[in-house]
Order: sequence, then structure tokens, then C-alpha cells
Amino acid sequence: MWTEQEAREKFAELLQRAEAGEPQFVGETGVVISRAEYARLKAIESDETHPGRWLVKHFAGLGDIELPSREENRPSPFVDWRDEDFRE
Repeated sequence: MWTEQEAREKFAELLQRAEAGEPQFVGETGVVISRAEYARLKAIESDETHPGRWLVKHFAGLGDIELPSREENRPSPFVDWRDEDFRE
């Protein structure tokens, strides 16, 4: 971990290490990462990698899905299950 003063004095070295793939921690709150790592992290946030958005995009053409009732007195779908059903 770099102190803020060290980071200022050796900024070029800090950037070289970050570009080499080593996250550089500055003080208690700062982190310097490479542009490639930043792009990778941003891609995780993208529409393609978000599970809900991926499902909507790739399964939108399947048609309507029948959802169970949301009434409070609906029957349990597990009413016929027994403890033995969960043992190996």
C-alpha cells in the first residue's frame, strides 16, 4: 500500500504497476487499476452480463409464461412433499 505522499512522488511507477495488472492501493481509500481492468469491471455491469437482462433478452420470444396466483390463500405447491423426499 502506498501512502499518498509516496503515490505522488512515484506516480509513474504506480501507474506502471497498475497497468501490469497489480491493483495499487493508495492510503485507506484509494485504488488505482489499469484501464483494461476498469473495462472488464464495467462489462460486468453491462446489459449482457446482468442475469435478469440476459434472460429478458434471450428468452423474450418464448411466449407467455403462466405465473401462479399471488393470493394469500393459495395452496402450497409442496403440500405433497415429505421429509423423505429430501434425503439421499
